[in-house]
Amino acid sequence: RWERYDLLILPPSFMWGGMENPRLTFLTPTVISGDRSLVALIAHELAHSWSGNLVTNANWNSVWLNEGFTVYLERRIIEALYGKERRAMEDVLGLQSLQRDIAALEAEGKRDLTALRVDLRGQDPDDGFSDVPYEKGQLFLTFLESRLGRDRLDAFLNDYFAKFAFQSVTTDTFLEYFWEHVAQGDDVELTKAEVREWIDEPGIPSFAVLPHSDAFTRVDEQSRAWLTGSKSARELETEKWTTHEWIHFLDNLPPDITAEQLRELDRAFDLTNAKNNAVAHSWLKIAIGADYAPAWSRLEQYLTSIGRRILVKDLYEALLETPEGAQRARAIYAKARPLYQIPLVQQLDALMRTSDE
Repeated sequence: RWERYDLLILPPSFMWGGMENPRLTFLTPTVISGDRSLVALIAHELAHSWSGNLVTNANWNSVWLNEGFTVYLERRIIEALYGKERRAMEDVLGLQSLQRDIAALEAEGKRDLTALRVDLRGQDPDDGFSDVPYEKGQLFLTFLESRLGRDRLDAFLNDYFAKFAFQSVTTDTFLEYFWEHVAQGDDVELTKAEVREWIDEPGIPSFAVLPHSDAFTRVDEQSRAWLTGSKSARELETEKWTTHEWIHFLDNLPPDITAEQLRELDRAFDLTNAKNNAVAHSWLKIAIGADYAPAWSRLEQYLTSIGRRILVKDLYEALLETPEGAQRARAIYAKARPLYQIPLVQQLDALMRTSDE
């Protein structure tokens, strides 16, 4: 329907990963890694050609119709291009991010925002931004695939996109069409109560189909060997690790890891100078928590050279957890602030003010 699809790489200040304008996606330069390891972002924006641009959510309460469907399609694209193991790694990383966001929202007293259909009346939708509509939405579609079968779900999605092409829909519209055209017949093991729990209840249902990665299991074995002293960092079998395995390794190190342990990893793998922006982000967040001084110069360079919100905001949040870190955060932010786009500046200004109170 769209005839062609192009990508435009924007300046480093662009605060989103991508923006799915019809036929011309705006894209962050942080996706350029040299090894195509971050191309899932491109698959995501391409998938928005169907969920988001062809059929759009009618309000922010139903944003999962855009983002959850899109993540599901993104993972299907990754599976088709790179295989099931790569898709499994992307799925597990997504689940881990979702679990962290749910825990954070619950800690803030915002458990209601962990449902797919949310009530955002009187709120700035951006204030509740999280991975819930993305990754929980994707898990819901994966659950439907497990109950209906991939062929039946694909047929429904094709019909759904054709039926509502160039229209805006709500969650109720989607559910009505779904029950009328798919979820009926003796061979369908699916109840309205199950679907209602996915849509309107907080958290992840106990009957969700959760992903597993054998590659990450092997990474966990290496991690345990190092943490228990069975292996030195240089003895870890990392030669064939992908970007996703490195992110999993770093994101799952214990919160009480020490600066000396990071020094050992850094000497073995030069992680402070990692060129991949996603790997660098994971490393710098750990460095902040461990007060690892050799990373401070790289941290400042990182925060003053890119403006992608998902890569910078939580680094400031981590810095602001200690008085010394807060001083460093304000000094860096004073230099970086002119780089950032206005919505990110507004959020970081508020963050800095809150830390002063």
